Amino acid sequence: MQSNSIIYKFYYQWWKNIDKPILFLVSILFTIGLFFSLVSTSLIASDKLDTNNYFFFFKHLIYVIIGVIFIFIFSSLNQDKLYKFSIILFFISLISLFLVPIIGIEVKGSRRWIDLFFLPRFQPIEIVKPFLIVIFAIILCKNETNILFKYLASTILMTLVSLLLIIQPDIGQTLLVVFSWAVLIFCSGINLYFLLTISSIGLILLSYMIIYIPKFNYIKARIFSFFDKETGTHNFQSDKAIESITSGGFFGKGIGEGTLKNRVPEAHTDYIISVISEEFGVIAIILILILFLVLIYMVFKKISFETEEQNKLILIGSVSLILMQATIHIGVNIRLFPTTGMTLPFLSYGGSSIVSTSILTGIILNLTKRKI
Repeated sequence: MQSNSIIYKFYYQWWKNIDKPILFLVSILFTIGLFFSLVSTSLIASDKLDTNNYFFFFKHLIYVIIGVIFIFIFSSLNQDKLYKFSIILFFISLISLFLVPIIGIEVKGSRRWIDLFFLPRFQPIEIVKPFLIVIFAIILCKNETNILFKYLASTILMTLVSLLLIIQPDIGQTLLVVFSWAVLIFCSGINLYFLLTISSIGLILLSYMIIYIPKFNYIKARIFSFFDKETGTHNFQSDKAIESITSGGFFGKGIGEGTLKNRVPEAHTDYIISVISEEFGVIAIILILILFLVLIYMVFKKISFETEEQNKLILIGSVSLILMQATIHIGVNIRLFPTTGMTLPFLSYGGSSIVSTSILTGIILNLTKRKI
């Protein structure tokens, strides 16, 4: 009887009401990431660390399974519980972000990870991001709150999270947070002059810190190297990525035939798209971009039928975050942007990144499922 009850609950309360096209597309993206991990990127990472050839693939698979569990949990909650859990988890994850400068693990000059004895190493900002979108939307949709207070509260929250990221330093994630806030502020109907003023002040302050504070010298060097392609000393990663993409041409060299992929740093995370391109061609990048655009289209189609303003903002913020992160990742790989560490949602290896994307996906599926 209990077994029948579980099946009934799964079918009638989840599967029957979930948006299957969005779920199917997300499943395809995760599967593509696992496929590339199996045949290419995990082998590169394993060779560099002298581990079992499929060590990183199996870790990637475990992260995706954990991600699927998070998708199911967050898409199963009723909306009231979703908001309550998001608020609680936001403050818990925000505390972990505060702990990064104190007990964080430094890797390659940045302190972005924490290693708690009861949890595997993780990047707190990845857990903060999905819930930050929800919090922004809740603040901006408080009907009984003065409009100026709403904008001020969301701006203070954005500034706080951004400062915690700048301290690490992590400019890429800072840009994601600011972009998400700006999109939600704009869609909430704010005066455009206010948005431009706040954004300009933030840009001026960030530029001042990068230019005049010694801690950010490496960021300044990366930016200057980006504009000085001939003599720049911080273009090694993007140069190798471009070589790899160019080497693959339009149709690629074939599975396992890439020769330059072993020279691409962080091939399984921040530069996965260049490795994919060498073996499967530029056409593979185009197809992946199409999948992302179809996902965005599907969610925005759902937004057009949504009547609750808060749900609209959360959905807009979630897909904007995914789209912006994918844009930065691909832009860095093809040298449209200066070098910054940014994973490709759904495809890149990385536990924190996969969990973050899965939580976002769970929230999207929750708010797009059929109302009963």
